[in-house]
Amino acid sequence: MKKTLYTLLLLPTLSLAPRLALAQDPAPNRAPLPPTTYKISTEVDTTQGWRRGGVGTFNFSQVSLRNWAPGGQSSLSLLAIGNSFAHYRGPEHTFDFAADVVYGLLKPGKARVRKNDDRLELNARYGHFLTNKLSWAAQLNLKTQLTPTTDLVRTDSLLSRFFAPAYILASLGIDYRPNTDFSLFLSPITGKFTVVGDRTLADAGAFGVKAARRDAQGRPVAGTGERLREEIGAYLNGRYRKPVLTNITYQTKLELFSNYFHNPQNIDVNWENLIDFKVNKFVSASVATVLVYDDDILVPVDRNEDGVPDSRGRRVQFKETLGIGLTYKF
Repeated sequence: MKKTLYTLLLLPTLSLAPRLALAQDPAPNRAPLPPTTYKISTEVDTTQGWRRGGVGTFNFSQVSLRNWAPGGQSSLSLLAIGNSFAHYRGPEHTFDFAADVVYGLLKPGKARVRKNDDRLELNARYGHFLTNKLSWAAQLNLKTQLTPTTDLVRTDSLLSRFFAPAYILASLGIDYRPNTDFSLFLSPITGKFTVVGDRTLADAGAFGVKAARRDAQGRPVAGTGERLREEIGAYLNGRYRKPVLTNITYQTKLELFSNYFHNPQNIDVNWENLIDFKVNKFVSASVATVLVYDDDILVPVDRNEDGVPDSRGRRVQFKETLGIGLTYKF
């Protein structure tokens, strides 16, 4: 009786055994399941293609004084900063495009509104991989401004304007990028072109171009100044970005250029630094500095320190900006 009972209990299991065996065996004509690494490789491939983004910042500061015993001057200033980029990464190639715009206005007291910052920079770079960290690259860089700048005292005297000057760098070299925070571009073959599109500034020999020739009486002949200055030399571009503390990031960019055929020891320097303080999603503060030295550019010099420039000479140019305002990322 017991044997009969055991047999009845085992019959369902024995009848299901062939089906379980068939379920465990791979079905004919069916591709095997992909390994776990398949998902990982798909995620890696998503890093290729286009990435786009940017940030816009609007800084505002205001000082109002009335019957203020220690003295001072009321002022109002506005500063707008825009940065955008597009990056493409393929199996063998990369392409980068970046645009930076800075424009600031200042109204001191009852004086007229004047410009205190104006910059436009466009940069395009193509790279072909040699290794994971090294590639040969071609770069084109343009720096100019948007609106005319006039002298503070002689308001009818033009100092600069759009494409007067404009600095264009065309470079071919090696790009080293060990990580996303650091890059070093070295070009032994770089053409630097200084464009002065305004005829009056070109005749005056502004920004290093050849001035207008003079007649027998020593007067400049209008329309004979050169609008373009060409230089060939070596170029270095280094960029570094480092989070210092929570919501605080430091960025720096250093550009060096040496003319092979004219005073190569006098290196042109452009060094930019930025410390960004992120308060929240929309509010931020920043401290920015720019140091420039160009042996071919003569700047106004006040030798007797009376507030009025009395000559022109080669000097280190420096600018510092502190801003607190609204930020929008896209």
